[in-house]
Amino acid sequence: MHTYTDQLGREVGIPFPPRRIISVVPSQTELLYDLGLEKEVVGITKFCVHPEQWFRKKQRIGGTKQLHLDEILALKPDLVIANKEENTAADIQYLMERVPVWVSDIHTLEDALKMIAQVGEITGRHEQALQITNDITLRFSDLQKILHSGHKLRTAYFIWRDPWMVAGGDTFIHHMMTDYCGLENVFGGSARYPEVDAGKILSSDCQVILLSSEPYPFKEKHMAELAAIAPGARIQLVDGEMFSWYGSRLGKAAGYLQELWKLLYNCQ
Repeated sequence: MHTYTDQLGREVGIPFPPRRIISVVPSQTELLYDLGLEKEVVGITKFCVHPEQWFRKKQRIGGTKQLHLDEILALKPDLVIANKEENTAADIQYLMERVPVWVSDIHTLEDALKMIAQVGEITGRHEQALQITNDITLRFSDLQKILHSGHKLRTAYFIWRDPWMVAGGDTFIHHMMTDYCGLENVFGGSARYPEVDAGKILSSDCQVILLSSEPYPFKEKHMAELAAIAPGARIQLVDGEMFSWYGSRLGKAAGYLQELWKLLYNCQ
């Protein structure tokens, strides 16, 4: 049994290496796959869609915020990997009292890189994790070099409809928007994911509205609704995984954000 400190500052005793792992966070599930933990991962959520073969074959233990706790315990995990934001405090507290739970807390790219390194250490995949973090670091460093300083498009990033909800300033999405896509988050002064009405959207004077593919599956049919509220804004559908998945998918996110930046700034 080794002791590790999670991103909440908790000390967690975990067998080394863990042999029965459950991930209750989609982006961290994909990370475990890329670390080569095929045999070790015994349970995932219904939202863990990457990789597809795990989504089809691994046992699903509920959703991120509606975990099937009895099913998790029945799998006898020696490690559950969770996240402060994506999972409910009550569920995670319940599991903490019964099995080892390591919790991430991600707000920045640096937090994500530390998480990847720590998960690699915990699972005995240090070298694989180092390769992933080095690749992500290089890709985002190259991205920052091409972003022009100066004027930033005033942007609102929508995650939900009915009620309308947007990404606030203390989120990983905000960090991706402002630091790696050259955008100004018009709701950056709000915490977490505030609800906004038509008046707030209009008064924000946003130039760009980004409609995320998750958690709400925005489609082209929803663009007209917001165009009626903010007729002066450009509305763009975006891949939410590229803004909010903080595991190994970040290796793909840098290229996606670069192309989106080019699209938005070349077509003002």
